[in-house]
Amino acid sequence: MEASAEKPTLNVLLADDHLLFRDGLRRLLAQSDGSMVFHEAGTFDDVRRLCDGAIAFDLILLDLGMPGWDGFSLLGEIHQRLPKALLVVVSGSEKRSDLLAALENGAAGFIPKSSSAKVLMGALQLVLAGGVYLPEQAIRGDRTADGAPSAGAGGGDGDPLGHLADGAGDQLTPRQRDVLNRLRDGKSNKQIAHELGLTEGTVKVHVTAILRQLGVRNRTQAAITANGL
Repeated sequence: MEASAEKPTLNVLLADDHLLFRDGLRRLLAQSDGSMVFHEAGTFDDVRRLCDGAIAFDLILLDLGMPGWDGFSLLGEIHQRLPKALLVVVSGSEKRSDLLAALENGAAGFIPKSSSAKVLMGALQLVLAGGVYLPEQAIRGDRTADGAPSAGAGGGDGDPLGHLADGAGDQLTPRQRDVLNRLRDGKSNKQIAHELGLTEGTVKVHVTAILRQLGVRNRTQAAITANGL
């Protein structure tokens, strides 16, 4: 009987300025997947040093606001240096603006630190499978007590989650229509991102919004539905 193939190693970078949080996250991940090899950083200077290309990271989990943080362009810098690495923000922030800025700069997921261990692991499994994780409150949209969207949850063209928040299921934003037209032409997320000047992560968010609004399950159904719009 032939021996089973050994599972490939996953290089994981844990970047957070709280040692206790890094330790807990490392233990949680190690219990779920013994193939992970961990590297740690407590500042963005450490992140830059580790992301110089010497290590081919598969997964990068990092917090916002660590020492050395001076804006979301840092995420874009990491994404450019290591485009094959899956970049996931694990943050104490639950601001919609932070989530969108992270996605625009190459993040494949945004996990609030208030999430349970079960939610965190499910989110990482989704990202590792090629998906994009958004916290439930971002998909649902923040709402006031009377059910109206709260400030900042509107549906402008710059907000790919906007119509998910305001519930306007019968309308798509201009940007979503741009994406849908290209879905109808059979183009991949990478092609759509290139043509529209977006990141692939942002295109995935638009596609998720489109599927939900059209009430379909996949890209093919969305393309068919688009012919009637």
